[in-house]
Amino acid sequence: MANIKSAIKRNKQNEKRRVLNRVVRGRARTFVRKAQVAIGSENQEEAQLTVKEAIRALDKAAIKGVLHKNNVARRKSRLMAKFSNAFEAKQ
Repeated sequence: MANIKSAIKRNKQNEKRRVLNRVVRGRARTFVRKAQVAIGSENQEEAQLTVKEAIRALDKAAIKGVLHKNNVARRKSRLMAKFSNAFEAKQ
């Protein structure tokens, strides 16, 4: 445990940020998971909506600094590739 006043304050700040960051990161993960399930269900309209929501959640996480922008770009790219591969062959 920290003894110095500034270190104690820093620990409190870090804990608050950790909790808030977990919410944002978890939300992004949830939307990505839902999008992947929707892509697997072969309903193109539903999949398109959920992919949009997932991309939006990832972008918000990047803007807030919870996830690195390159990490978000990679995740979005992989998600769009899955979406394209799943529905491109059927058209």
